[in-house]
Amino acid sequence: MYEKILVTGGTGLIGQAVGSIQSQYPESEFIFWGSRDCDLTKEEESLECVRAIKPDAIIHLAAIVLGIGTRTMYPVTILRKSLAMNFNILEAARLSDVKKVVMTLSSGMYPNKAPLPYREEYIHDGAPDGHNYGYIHSKRFVEPMVKAYRKEFGLHVIGLVPNWLFGENDNYSEDAGVLPALIRRFCDNRNTDDEIVVWGDGSPLREYTHCEDVARSYLWCLENYDSEQILNIGTIEENSVKDMAFMIADFLGIDKRRIVFDTSKPKGALKKSTDNSRFVDLSNFTYMPFKAGLERTLKWYLDTLASDPSLIRTRSKQSV
Repeated sequence: MYEKILVTGGTGLIGQAVGSIQSQYPESEFIFWGSRDCDLTKEEESLECVRAIKPDAIIHLAAIVLGIGTRTMYPVTILRKSLAMNFNILEAARLSDVKKVVMTLSSGMYPNKAPLPYREEYIHDGAPDGHNYGYIHSKRFVEPMVKAYRKEFGLHVIGLVPNWLFGENDNYSEDAGVLPALIRRFCDNRNTDDEIVVWGDGSPLREYTHCEDVARSYLWCLENYDSEQILNIGTIEENSVKDMAFMIADFLGIDKRRIVFDTSKPKGALKKSTDNSRFVDLSNFTYMPFKAGLERTLKWYLDTLASDPSLIRTRSKQSV
């Protein structure tokens, strides 16, 4: 493993998960950056910060943080700042002789009309979601960046594609993803008799990967993978929104008759399955079962709610 590893976006879900398992890599020193440590949208500042650290490797997790409902409002902001951050970190790595860089894409970038399950080569085979195109293009563009920096400069850079994430230290605002929003809603209402409303009919299937698995997959790829081929690294275990809601209710002892599925609300695509066979064939990676990860996350949420609620992030993702 590399001697000094810089993790940008170190205060986010994956970054904190890397921090939680860093003791398993005693040969490496990990340095975690949040947005206050370096403004990666600024080229000169990015270069100065990286040169000051002198890392051997970079795991680039930093991103423009916007909730699902607000991404559509700021397409220019997402594109401009995301591309700037990605170019700046790659340029800083190149000019600072960093040995390896891991870049982050998203399974949300795949065209809705692509065949299921989504394979890595489908990334550019169709137009993006018309409402979320700024975010989607910012993620898709990482793939040609990986290829270009490898070809022109010989930079050892790879691109990894997580799918839906969950776990401890997530953002539990109402405009977060489906699962963290459900966890907050159910926990907030566990001691009431109120109805708990879930958007849609509960039928959509989603692949949710626990953040620790994502952290482990990133570190495996950092050490063992070096190719321009991007990799889907998330689980392929699928659960319906309805089943996830029922699992949460069972864990919290909530009567499932209190759950109301509001079919007047959009339910989203039925399936967004990914193909992780390239990664699994290379790594023999095994994933935490969803139910085990969910129970662990719920226990953390309740324990933290009782001991120090301020540690639970519930502010809307509105940073632009």
